Amino acid sequence: NSMDGLSLNPIYYTSEHRAFADSVKRFVEKEISPYVNEWDEAGSFPIALYQQAANVGLMGLGYDAEHGGIPDADAFYVMLAAIEMAKAGSGGVHISLMIHSIGTPPIYHFARPEIRNDVMPQIIAGEKISALAITEPSGGSDVAAIKTKAVREGDHYILNGEKTFITSGMRADYYTVAVKTDPNAQGAKGISMLLVDAHSKGITKSPLKKMGWWASDTAHLHFDNVQVPVSHLLGEENAGFKVIMNNFNMERFWLAAMAYGYALVCYEEALDWAKQRQTFGKRLVDHQVVRHKLVDMATQLTTTRALLEDTAYRMGQKQLQGADLIAQISMSKNVATRTMQFCADAAVQTLGGMGFMRGTKSERIYREVKVNMIGGGAEEIMKDLISKQLGY
Repeated sequence: NSMDGLSLNPIYYTSEHRAFADSVKRFVEKEISPYVNEWDEAGSFPIALYQQAANVGLMGLGYDAEHGGIPDADAFYVMLAAIEMAKAGSGGVHISLMIHSIGTPPIYHFARPEIRNDVMPQIIAGEKISALAITEPSGGSDVAAIKTKAVREGDHYILNGEKTFITSGMRADYYTVAVKTDPNAQGAKGISMLLVDAHSKGITKSPLKKMGWWASDTAHLHFDNVQVPVSHLLGEENAGFKVIMNNFNMERFWLAAMAYGYALVCYEEALDWAKQRQTFGKRLVDHQVVRHKLVDMATQLTTTRALLEDTAYRMGQKQLQGADLIAQISMSKNVATRTMQFCADAAVQTLGGMGFMRGTKSERIYREVKVNMIGGGAEEIMKDLISKQLGY
């Protein structure tokens, strides 16, 4: 798995890891890469892709075999999947296709058994799509300040409020929604998580236009007296903050691995261009200034990869789970997204005018940098979380 000297550290990877990465690689090369420009311009991709991804095992990482999952899939599976998926060069397709990986864990870990046994197989098979609905128009990072209300009436909750920036919000079949169930509770107290049928009466969905991730469906949701069965509560009533927090670690690691993957794509596109492009009688790569820029990219990529691999290893060791690891996962996200920012900028610069043209991977990735630095925990929020975990 060598990438011009930027190879993964072989000590961490089993033959199962490699076989899985190969199957994802083949899937991406055949079913995604040839179409990303077309899908980006269209602002969507075919819904059939979910089932194709499910066939490769992408939907089942870390879930029980009884539901069709791959239970022994560790963080290295997540990392390899993210890197291989990134090679198509479209974060929009990637994020929408894989958003179930943050929409589904609350169902898997906290739903009642009969609900879990009904919903999980549908999602893992790629037949149904789940989306996470936490962010609201009035605030993103301040999860504790949500206003969407759920009032219990008999055996239903009546849901009212709005959610925004919801990935796969238009096409999802299930929303995992953060709601306030105790209006008098302060902050994180009084929040619950509900599994909402996205086709319920009273839900209005509007698509949002974005700087990047064009092929991804992103929606604003409005809930108007939506009825949700009480049996669809995820975890305990008023203890939903725990459900949300439980989800963040793997989400942030996945986003960090994704950012690394896109940084690598930028580097490879820039290197390829620099080896072919002739200026002043020699190749771009024969100019020291260009070589040094490529070396700076390679250095940041190597640093990021080493941190991600160490983090993935620690995530698999029960005795290492704790505040230090949460801090390191958050650090990984900041390091990886900065590496993506640096490499996207350097690649566009190296490609010159071509880097400004739609259709080059680096151009698209350049527009996707900021969403990676903001989504799933903005850089500033990560720093605050890191300081808390480190006890100062």
